[in-house]
Amino acid sequence: MTPRSHDRVVISEARMERVCVIGAGSSGIAACQVLAERGIPYDCYESGSEVGGNWRYENDNGMSSAYRSLHINTSRQVMEYASFPMPADSPVYPGHLHIARYFDAFVDHFGLRPSIAFRTEVTGVARTPDGRWSVTARRRDDDGATGGIYDAVLVANGHHWKPRMPRPALPGADSFTGTQTHSHHYRTPEPFAGARVLVLGIGNSACDIAVETSRLSARTFLTMRRGAHILPKYLFGTPTDHLTGSWLARAPLSVQAAGLSLLLRLSRGRLSAYGLPEPRHGVLGAHPTISDDLLSRLGHGDITVTPMVTALDGDSAVFEDGSREQIDAVVYCTGYDISFPFLAKELIDPADNAIGLYRRVVSPEHPGLYFIGLVQPLGAIMPLAEAQSHWVADLLQRRCALPAPAAMRREIAAYRARTARRYVASSRHTIQVDARSHLKELREERIRTAVRGNEGPWTVVPAARSRARLRRSR
Repeated sequence: MTPRSHDRVVISEARMERVCVIGAGSSGIAACQVLAERGIPYDCYESGSEVGGNWRYENDNGMSSAYRSLHINTSRQVMEYASFPMPADSPVYPGHLHIARYFDAFVDHFGLRPSIAFRTEVTGVARTPDGRWSVTARRRDDDGATGGIYDAVLVANGHHWKPRMPRPALPGADSFTGTQTHSHHYRTPEPFAGARVLVLGIGNSACDIAVETSRLSARTFLTMRRGAHILPKYLFGTPTDHLTGSWLARAPLSVQAAGLSLLLRLSRGRLSAYGLPEPRHGVLGAHPTISDDLLSRLGHGDITVTPMVTALDGDSAVFEDGSREQIDAVVYCTGYDISFPFLAKELIDPADNAIGLYRRVVSPEHPGLYFIGLVQPLGAIMPLAEAQSHWVADLLQRRCALPAPAAMRREIAAYRARTARRYVASSRHTIQVDARSHLKELREERIRTAVRGNEGPWTVVPAARSRARLRRSR
């Protein structure tokens, strides 16, 4: 039987590793569930008071970018964990409140909450002389120290929490008389009522914020470095991301791009008709921007598209064509920097968001250091984090083996070359993956590197039967 990427396999005789999980967001709790199911001892440290990470609105860990109106841009069928489907009565595109409740139910269903040290921030991870990992942490309640020695560390601290401002900063930004904020700090449109707002970016947050502020502002302007394809949440009455399970997703990439381009042209016409610049890259050449509201707001004249802003001057923005507009507030929707404040740069240096990981998970130079959910998927992170965690559990239980470091580095180089050929060059695409392809590569990796013992092969129980006990072939 061929295992899928998130099927369950257990080797009961293997030496149990002690594992540290950093973060209890959507990726961290997936890792906790897999480790608990496999019987691998672990501790999880979470700096906030609740699970959910970025999807916990006003999370007291200070790292959530969720705004009050936020809804996921992938349908619930695409984002749910294989081990715990979302309730059938959930909205097709849930909001952050629905998702936070889902994460709470996930953690409580599997009894994971007691293993999570809440309000506890990991401050350091260092290699020990015997090749294990020393983890130090600080409890927020009493400022006491905690931590321990672990065989492996699973880093799941997310990558949408450290705002990335324009580099270099816009000329005149220091003397601009209006307000400047990053989308990370945006929560509601009310502070922008009656203001003249400039939103910089064309990603999902930029579109949402421009649409929201345009309802209350005196005027909202949208400026961007390059054009983007705008995908609706529905195509002909079907959630757009359901195309990932259609014949189109199994076609060659060029056919997928041509098919999706045709569907978009039929459903919304040319973007230039709405005042947007036509993108110079293919529809699958960048992370998708998904919005059902932007084009209608543009068509109504509620949002004005401008040339790229090149400077701020007193109370005005100056654009590349020399024009200028009086502006009261600038919202930078310019993405995020990947950061691991608890890891020394000698271990991992995330400069320019370029992280060299085998299969986007494993550090070739540092055995026992793994990264869960450190991907920017065409799809949803949750099922990918779950599948990654099962592969890591295979490695911890000696069911799978890693290739030599040199082979891992060759795979990383090949991935970077593929990414550079396919996607627009930007820090946003350094960890880009196609969800379907990533699941396939994890599945194939588990099969190709499977280690079989002397007592016979192992039986793999499919994820659909994940609550059943796993067993060995007799």
